[in-house]
Amino acid sequence: MSWRVPLADLKIPEDDVRAVLECLESGWLTMGPRTKQFEEEFAAFAGSPHAVAVSSCTAALHLSCLAAGLGEGDEAIVAGMSFVSTPNAVRYTGATPVLCDIGGPHDMNIDLEDVERRITPRTKAVLAVHFCGYPARVLELRRLCDERGLLLIEDAAQAVGAVVDESGRRTGTVGDLACFSLFSKNQLPVGEGGVVTSANEELAAKVRSLRSHAMTSVTWDRHRGYADTYDVVDVGYNYRLDEPRAALALSRIKRLDGDIESRRELARTYRRELAGLDGLEFVWDDADVERASHFAFPVLLADRPARDRFRERLQALGVQTTWYPAIHRFSDYRNTYGELSLERVEAAADRHCALPMSSGFSRKEIAIVVEAVKQALAEELGAAA
Repeated sequence: MSWRVPLADLKIPEDDVRAVLECLESGWLTMGPRTKQFEEEFAAFAGSPHAVAVSSCTAALHLSCLAAGLGEGDEAIVAGMSFVSTPNAVRYTGATPVLCDIGGPHDMNIDLEDVERRITPRTKAVLAVHFCGYPARVLELRRLCDERGLLLIEDAAQAVGAVVDESGRRTGTVGDLACFSLFSKNQLPVGEGGVVTSANEELAAKVRSLRSHAMTSVTWDRHRGYADTYDVVDVGYNYRLDEPRAALALSRIKRLDGDIESRRELARTYRRELAGLDGLEFVWDDADVERASHFAFPVLLADRPARDRFRERLQALGVQTTWYPAIHRFSDYRNTYGELSLERVEAAADRHCALPMSSGFSRKEIAIVVEAVKQALAEELGAAA
């Protein structure tokens, strides 16, 4: 399919190419000095004392669950509206993910009241997803977790640079641990990669150790003569970020604030140009737009058939869209945990559709999306008449 406007469009300017080429020419490609520098710069950007770069956000979630001590017999409460890697990370540890409801189609983040209802003596942690880059109510969740003796893990995969309060405090600074994605559609895209942030030095050290086989020294240390051997102190993993991706991330992080503002301006434009159209509703409100970092721009249609027809019409016009299925409806989750009813997750999953979102979109591309949406809605109204 040749899209007139794809869901996301990753542009690689010459500075990015040069940064990666310099890394390749250096001859050092595995985790090393560029990874360390990127961790320092990401920690400064997020406002967190510690940042640990890893191979993906799934790896970040897995290591965070392990650092939190999740294991057999434990439960972790997870928002039912997310990508499947969030609850799967809990399962990797042997613990059980307990899916909970969201605020509703107009607030697709975790519902605090449902979290509290699902806490049991086996609950050890809560995983809060900042869905589509819109910050969840993590400050309130922090208080709840503190009251109940639970760890809070932020799944900020889609929310690099989002802010959680009026002071400008960013995602990744409220939970005991937080996980970010560097996937190609995200705010800081390098293809594959992830980051764990934490203000807890012990938790950060655990993640740092487990990402590289729990070895007491890494290859870069031995290359520089800082160690000539190593011990293995735990069951670790190969979750390292490589140097070319770290180099690309270092180049792109310089533009991150501007890229996020471009995404925010696109969200404002969508809301301005599409406001009041029959058959289309927005998720969240104008104030939420100013706090979000806009991984995607979801809109709501009347029901699933209307949503599916809307997507088909946009596809015919060359505009790519996507949507997120409800996790508890996946075959594996139904077979493993049985039938579950999460009414607000199901309503949101059936009704939402994500429009194209990228920091590099031109005015022409935005205009194509806006006109395609208007045409698709007009066709729906005409068919219903």
